[in-house]
Amino acid sequence: MSKNQQVYSTSLLEELHTAGAGYDVLRYISLPELLGRESDTLLYFMGRNLARKLTFDTIEDIYYIFEKLGWGKLELIKNKRKELTFSLMSDSVVNRLKASFEADFRLEAGFLAEAIQQLKETEAECTEEINKKIMQVNFSVLVTS
Repeated sequence: MSKNQQVYSTSLLEELHTAGAGYDVLRYISLPELLGRESDTLLYFMGRNLARKLTFDTIEDIYYIFEKLGWGKLELIKNKRKELTFSLMSDSVVNRLKASFEADFRLEAGFLAEAIQQLKETEAECTEEINKKIMQVNFSVLVTS
C-alpha cells in the first residue's frame, strides 16, 4: 500500500445511501464497456484495491461490508486448512442473476480474496461459481500457509 493511500473505517459505510439501480447500471453496463476485454481482470483487482482501503478485524466485518454495499448475504460454508468456501445469497443477487444484462461477481471475488488475505496474513486468491438454478454464488478462497 502506498504511503499516501487513505484507509477508511467500516463506519464510513453508514454515510452511504443508494437505491442500487444507478450502481447496477454503472457496474454491469458502463464499466464493462469502458474496460473492454480486460473487464473481468480489472474488476477483480478493483475489488482487491477496495478491500485495501477499508479496515476490518474479523470475518463478521467482511459480512457486514458485503451486506452494506448491497452485494448480498455472505456466509462461510466450508473452512478447510487451505480453502474457504463462501455462499452469497440475497434478493439483490437473485435480481442481478435474473436481469437482462450479464451479471458477474469478479469485484466481490477480488474484495473477498484481499480481505481474507489481510485477516489470515497470507496470500489468497478467489474464484466464483454462479449457480443460477438456486440463485446463489459460491466463492472459493485458496490460501497459502
